[in-house]
Amino acid sequence: MNMTEDRYNEGMVDAQESTEGAHGEHGAPPIVLDPGRKLGRGPVIGMIVLALCLGTAILLGIHSRVHAEEQLTTETAQDAVMAVSVTTASRGADALEITLPADTQAFIDTPIYARTNGYLRRWYADIGAHVRQGQVLAEIQTPELDQQVQQAQSDLLTAQANQNIAQITEERWKKLLAKNAVSKQEADQAFSDLSAKTSALGSAQANLRRLQQMQDFEKVYAPFDGVITARNIDVGSLIQAGDSGSPKAELFHMAATDKLRLFVPVPEVYAGAVRNGDRVVVTSDASPNDKFYGTIVRNSDAIDIASRTLNVEVDVNNADHKMRPGQYAFVHLPLPPANASMTLPSNVLLFRSEGLQVGVVRNNRVQLVPVKIGHDYGAKVEIIAGLTPQDQVILNPSDSLAQGQQVRVEKGQDE
Repeated sequence: MNMTEDRYNEGMVDAQESTEGAHGEHGAPPIVLDPGRKLGRGPVIGMIVLALCLGTAILLGIHSRVHAEEQLTTETAQDAVMAVSVTTASRGADALEITLPADTQAFIDTPIYARTNGYLRRWYADIGAHVRQGQVLAEIQTPELDQQVQQAQSDLLTAQANQNIAQITEERWKKLLAKNAVSKQEADQAFSDLSAKTSALGSAQANLRRLQQMQDFEKVYAPFDGVITARNIDVGSLIQAGDSGSPKAELFHMAATDKLRLFVPVPEVYAGAVRNGDRVVVTSDASPNDKFYGTIVRNSDAIDIASRTLNVEVDVNNADHKMRPGQYAFVHLPLPPANASMTLPSNVLLFRSEGLQVGVVRNNRVQLVPVKIGHDYGAKVEIIAGLTPQDQVILNPSDSLAQGQQVRVEKGQDE
């Protein structure tokens, strides 16, 4: 043995003695270490496995980090590409319509005037009253006219008496002329006097009839079935015969509201869609839940040079009186689409200096395509040139949209 082994053995003996001193009294067996014993394979394999596990974990961590960086790079690149929504043009769509404001008027609307002078004795209808044709609306007291009638009756009696005596005289002169008792000149004067008296009698009769007809105007009658919209007189009012040239003389104002006339100014571009006899839908803000149906009865057949519109009349039955003259109404005019045309939402259009364009996605690239529109329906427009039904058109395109720009289609949208 060398010196190292001697020291090792001495240390082992000292340790054994210390152990025996500590546990000898309890009879515990001593622990002896064998310096020649070698370690087994188990601990070595465990250390190798542990090293492999640590290496694998390190490699997995590095791979995961690299994958996350690659994914982040991909997502960043994708986010840098503009996402767009697209739609396709509708071809052979149902008939569209335009909504036009209309001027609502009563089918008959007229002021009522007096045709004789006097004082109002009584009125029988106030505003809002529905009256029938021939119903008495008011009575006028006409003392002066009554006196004129009496005078005309007396003048008629005088004319009748003069005509009778002239006729008797003419018959006598005929007999005397037959006997050559009088000259032909004197007989002709008698004959002429009879003609004059007969004419005077006719004039007196006509004057009496005129005044009697004026007496008939003492009562004011309703000229048609309708509603009183204005009353401008009261009992005792001085009534003067008037006409449309003297608006202050208007007694009543009447309107026939069982049927209404709607006058619609149709723009020149849509004038060709107007057909007499077509039925149209009428709506009103006053009755938002109701729909009324009217008929195009006539049109001016000429474009107004000032407004460039066609004046169209639509008649609407209003037996339930839900609509009123003068109220604001809208006429929905149907517009049949052309067979070769397509429609798109109006929010696809780009207004550029190069003209009207739309953005079309082809191979994930933007193609700015010039288009030509026909009718403008408001929310939609008619495309008559520039597109095919298969083109994917960008909705709500950005003002910065450029030719050849890469985009990503997010989703389609049917309109």
